Amino acid sequence: MKEDYSIFKKFPTLEQASELKELLNEHGIESLIDDNVPPVDITFSGSTIQNEYEIRIKQSDFKSAEEILEKSAENLIDQINKDYYLFEFTNEELYEILLKSDEWSAFDYTLAQKLLKQRGESVDKNLLDSLKNERLKDLAKPEGNQRPWIIAGYAFAILGGFLGLLIGYSLWTSKKTLPNGQKVYSYATNDREHGKYIFFIGLIITPTAIILKAIDQF
Repeated sequence: MKEDYSIFKKFPTLEQASELKELLNEHGIESLIDDNVPPVDITFSGSTIQNEYEIRIKQSDFKSAEEILEKSAENLIDQINKDYYLFEFTNEELYEILLKSDEWSAFDYTLAQKLLKQRGESVDKNLLDSLKNERLKDLAKPEGNQRPWIIAGYAFAILGGFLGLLIGYSLWTSKKTLPNGQKVYSYATNDREHGKYIFFIGLIITPTAIILKAIDQF
């Protein structure tokens, strides 16, 4: 079932996603390709949802899949030209790649380690694991205060608008996938509670408003 799979990587083209799927399949890791375009954009983070192709795998396979990508990247590093942009990065910028590995390709992540080692910097498994754990804690934090959307949600729900249902349901149930495949709620407990109230208010009032409007037309 699709619900058993978490987002591993995203790509702008189907061809790139298919290449990774083939690589994972060669190593015995099952994967799915999914188009992430939602029927309605009800995201509250302010970011624009773009048409991307997602590779989804089981959470238990995330570590193995990462190792496969890094090993594949290692085979390409010796072929890279010295004008590749990472060679111009400072040590601080390279460490930033190690910290935010989920925002970079496996190739850049692996090359950043090699460049730092060549410059005499200490990069070992303990450091990499520590940075990944720090990143997971940061990404697991709930999104910022959703007060404007909570107010809007109550208003639309009370007025019988279907948008109130959507806002409430999203605040209440939305989850995000961390780089290790773990899924956590997107919003703080208090915001989620408001989302639940908004949803049920809308669930009661919206059908009533529709019925009254229909009666009014006769």
